[in-house]
Amino acid sequence: MTLVSKDILKAAEILSREELVAIPTETVYGLAGNIYSDTAIKKIFELKKRPFFNPLIVHIHSMAQVMELAVDFPEKAQQLAKAFWPGSLTLILKKQKTVPDLITAGNDTVGIRMPQHEVTLELLKSLPFPVAAPSANPFTYISPTTAQHVKNYFDGELEMVLDGGDCKNGIESTIVGFENEQPVVYRLGSISLEDITAVVGNVGVKNDKEIAPNAPGMLEKHYAPRTKTYLVENIDRFIAQHPDQKIGLLLHSIDHNNFEVSEINYLSKTGNLKEAASKLYSAMHELDKLNLDLIVAQRLPDFGLGKSINDRLERATK
Repeated sequence: MTLVSKDILKAAEILSREELVAIPTETVYGLAGNIYSDTAIKKIFELKKRPFFNPLIVHIHSMAQVMELAVDFPEKAQQLAKAFWPGSLTLILKKQKTVPDLITAGNDTVGIRMPQHEVTLELLKSLPFPVAAPSANPFTYISPTTAQHVKNYFDGELEMVLDGGDCKNGIESTIVGFENEQPVVYRLGSISLEDITAVVGNVGVKNDKEIAPNAPGMLEKHYAPRTKTYLVENIDRFIAQHPDQKIGLLLHSIDHNNFEVSEINYLSKTGNLKEAASKLYSAMHELDKLNLDLIVAQRLPDFGLGKSINDRLERATK
């Protein structure tokens, strides 16, 4: 049985002997291991069934740790870090040689993030090493936003889940790298493009790469329920085209017709995009448990966090 506990000292002890602990963050729960332990990092890939070409993000607790991991901290990266750390921003920076290639999938860059979660920051401060912590779910499955989601996935295979409550932001960090010193968004996430551009000006977006991805979350299929899922504009038409199917709807407001379906789950009854993001994965988990034939998600307005949520839903429907 996997232990679900708030015991930070216990989590630190497990990590120190090269085992894994699921940790809470403000985005999703991560599957953490010592970045300098090949044993621990290989266990992350094996438990998640994640391909080794998909790099991991390193989690830190202080700005001073950046230069232990990166050879350079560009001015615009510093501006973003000052604006959003601790928080839902991952920076892709040129790595120090001491950062294992296993973490970076052989890339000469490393993803670094300082999570905004008191429990995990306290844990990180107690450790003599940073941790890698991809989402604590099997590869391509729905990301976990509660300790129970993690236990459901890995009960008996993982020693401990450090319980930090529900994740408040609900979708992964926004990942920003630098090409010719200009910022490029590799993964849309909990910080909107608009928020990024407000700090550093215009940014490029390159968030799809199937071969040798620069960052996590760039692969076409990701975040997917077991139930066949669709992202649609016109729900009425889709339902009419699929009679006699048990359908669960994922909606972002109550402004709609009466739908004759098995289940309706609202991301936000008021159309609030931050609330919708925080509830996205929990709602997908709930619908996925209902033995439905289909999950049908309503496309959100394509701005702000709506763009990030649509990105997750598009990858879940591949």
